[in-house]
Amino acid sequence: QVQLVESGGGLVQAGGSLRLSCVASGRTLSSYAMGWFRQAPGKEREFVAAVRWSSDSAYYADSVKGRFTISRDNAKNTVYLQMNSLKPEDTAVYYCAARIIGMATYDHWGQGTQVTVSS
Repeated sequence: QVQLVESGGGLVQAGGSLRLSCVASGRTLSSYAMGWFRQAPGKEREFVAAVRWSSDSAYYADSVKGRFTISRDNAKNTVYLQMNSLKPEDTAVYYCAARIIGMATYDHWGQGTQVTVSS
C-alpha cells in the first residue's frame, strides 16, 4: 500500500511559479512510477507529468512541456512538480498518483491540492 500527501498549491499570478510536493510512504517505492494529474472545473482529469523512482526519465503533457519539471528526491520519498510561467488555464486541482511499473493504471492517489492562476 502506498500513501500520498500533496502540498504546495496556492494562488499565483499569471507568469508566476509554484512547486508542488508529494510525499510517498509505503514499501518498495522503487517498483512504482509517480505521476501528476490535474482536474479543472467541469473537465476530465488529465495527465501532467510522470517519473520513475529508479530512473531519470520523465514524461510530460504537451500543454506543460517546457514550463513544468517533475523531479524526485529518493532520500525524502518526495516527488516535486516545479511549475513555471503559469497560465490561467493551469488552474486546477493537482493530484499525485502512483502505479506499479508495468501496470497501465494509477491506483494510488493523493487528496489533491488546489492551484489557482489569476490573469
